[in-house]
Amino acid sequence: MGKIIFYGMLFLLVVSCKKEKDTENVEVAAETFFSVDSLPKPISINDNALEILKDWQEFENLETTFESLYKVDNREDLTLVIEDLIEKQKMLEASSYPLTLNRPQIKSRQKVFKTYILKTKGNLGYRVDIRESTLEMVTAYNAFRNQFSVLVNSVLDTSLILNE
Repeated sequence: MGKIIFYGMLFLLVVSCKKEKDTENVEVAAETFFSVDSLPKPISINDNALEILKDWQEFENLETTFESLYKVDNREDLTLVIEDLIEKQKMLEASSYPLTLNRPQIKSRQKVFKTYILKTKGNLGYRVDIRESTLEMVTAYNAFRNQFSVLVNSVLDTSLILNE
């Protein structure tokens, strides 16, 4: 009888150790980085607006940095690009705007763009999915670029509307 109890306990010990070993296997999910090819490309700017923008060096610096967004391969590269975008956006905000483009419409689009840059930076810091915030940032940037063309093409005389 003692042998049966001994072998029974030994069997339970082996079985229980095996189950415990199975529970220790933790699956590590590989972090997947989204493809920047899925992001929309920046929209083109009107030729008349490009003539005005060519002398605005701070905008050219922002453009160059934004183009590097489409060359990132991983989260760390994106973090560097976002940090650089924040710095270039601050420099653009502090710069003197060309006379034709010194309008609230441009400045408000720029603030929206800044908001989405910061949202993307926050998502990077908290390791949250960055696909949506990056897409929103690119959309805001396209709206910012589109506003240049809208202002240059606008032939509406605002003095007729305003009571002066």
